[in-house]
Amino acid sequence: MNSPSRPGGCRRLFLRLLLVGAALIVLLAAVAGGFWWYFHPTCEHRPGLVYGQRDGHDLTFDLACPQRPNGAGVIVIVSGRWKSRPESFDFWLTAPFLRQGYTVFAVSHRSQPETSVQDTVADVNRAVRFIRHHAADYGIDPGRLGVTGGSSGGQLSLMLVTRGGPGPADAVDPVDRESSAVQAAAILFPVTNLVDLGTSTQNAGDGGPPKSFREAFGEEGKDPERWPALARELSPVYHAHAGQPPVLILHGDGDTLVPLEQSEWFRDASEKAGASPVKIVVREGKGHGWLRIVFDIGLFVDWFDEHL
Repeated sequence: MNSPSRPGGCRRLFLRLLLVGAALIVLLAAVAGGFWWYFHPTCEHRPGLVYGQRDGHDLTFDLACPQRPNGAGVIVIVSGRWKSRPESFDFWLTAPFLRQGYTVFAVSHRSQPETSVQDTVADVNRAVRFIRHHAADYGIDPGRLGVTGGSSGGQLSLMLVTRGGPGPADAVDPVDRESSAVQAAAILFPVTNLVDLGTSTQNAGDGGPPKSFREAFGEEGKDPERWPALARELSPVYHAHAGQPPVLILHGDGDTLVPLEQSEWFRDASEKAGASPVKIVVREGKGHGWLRIVFDIGLFVDWFDEHL
């Protein structure tokens, strides 16, 4: 015999499920909206500002000015595999910096192999000098510049950390007389030692450049006799010194492209040189990048808050 209450009970159950589903949809929409709001802060965005020239091409950076600037700047080195495409940079990644009041400079460079890595190092130095020279135009203190980047962007950042400094006093262009030094760095899985590639999957075992980047260092990189000196010149681990600024490094211990040892070598060299602290935060099991990196940027903000 069918219960006379069963149809009504089914309807009530259906309505409950419908209400729960609607509530979940509203909740998910609110969460998604919150994320979108957070990662799209109100700011003035000025793309394609020219800081120099290389091989007849403009070198540019994008500028983002926050609503409530704190007077400090963060230079983002847009680089991976020593390649750089301004149009590919996701500016929402800098939202944590902008919300904290940092003026952001997303610096791009010419990509290898069209431009050698050693020329790229010179170009990012030029970018810092240009930004410092025009600091008043951007509403920042020229003595409060931080730098960030990942992988090759980390290597370029550490070249600024270890080798950044005043330009030639007799340079014709006043920009080139400025200092390219930075006051703090917060970076991801940097290349620090090209002389010894260690356990990297890029180590061909012949003492030469990383095997996928044989063309990235110009003719010097192809010459076995000239490569060791160039590799040392481009390796931050050999330039650590007591006067360098504090550095935070985020690195996964599952990274096989740029193994964790690269960051550890730089930390140890800096400690030996009596430098400011180099702090490594290890992400267990993570490789050369991970999904939650965007949330780890909050650590970088805290670092810059402390040291800028």
